[in-house]
Amino acid sequence: MGPLLDAWRLAVGTLTAVPVAPPRTVDARTAGRAMLLAPLAAVPLGAVVAVVGLVGPELGLTALVTAVLAVAALVAGSRAFHLDGLSDTADGLTASYDRRRSLEVMKSGSAGPAGVAAVVLVLGTQVAALTALLREDRGWLVAGVLVCLSRCALALACTRGVPGARPDGLGATYVGSVRPLATLALWLAAAAAAYAATGPSGVVALVLAAAVVVLVLHRAVRRFGGVTGDVFGASVELGLATLLVVASA
Repeated sequence: MGPLLDAWRLAVGTLTAVPVAPPRTVDARTAGRAMLLAPLAAVPLGAVVAVVGLVGPELGLTALVTAVLAVAALVAGSRAFHLDGLSDTADGLTASYDRRRSLEVMKSGSAGPAGVAAVVLVLGTQVAALTALLREDRGWLVAGVLVCLSRCALALACTRGVPGARPDGLGATYVGSVRPLATLALWLAAAAAAYAATGPSGVVALVLAAAVVVLVLHRAVRRFGGVTGDVFGASVELGLATLLVVASA
């Protein structure tokens, strides 16, 4: 129970603003388990989005205002952790064709024009798609489920065989920490959850989100030589945007 509890604390403490005791041990095995638990650790975030989506219209708010508040709550609940990764990844991809220069830009922490544009465009896409989704029956519930499922991107990014771009950094412990069969099992479970929540369209959304994440990882490996913690965050945000867009169609 100890190792599993450490993984749970690592997942919740890293991916949400929910206060938890720090894990006693953080190694590759704990990190891999944490990534597999990421969708469950995100349940509080999904619940907040669902509640805002449900209560907003009851308070007389428009779907657009409700969607903005829901996304804002999600950003606050995750401490903008994944958005920071999205910004740094965009800056790294546009900074230079030199691998070392790109990694230096990503590590600097400052947001450049590409990073700002990426965050604005992805958040705008999420808000627009969520606005349409909240106009549908049980759209608030679907939105909450999709927030949780978007965190499956982390297991995919940490699957054994996906190389790391550098030996240090926040993501170094997580690189290659998840077995391929475990990743497959997680995504199959996610497909079942998506089907239960939205029917066949949910499975289609999940498949397309997986494809987007794979493209992000492929691009990162080609440009940076591997993945980083920033790439993990970009995968989550782009995966969520894809899920919301397809679900709202």
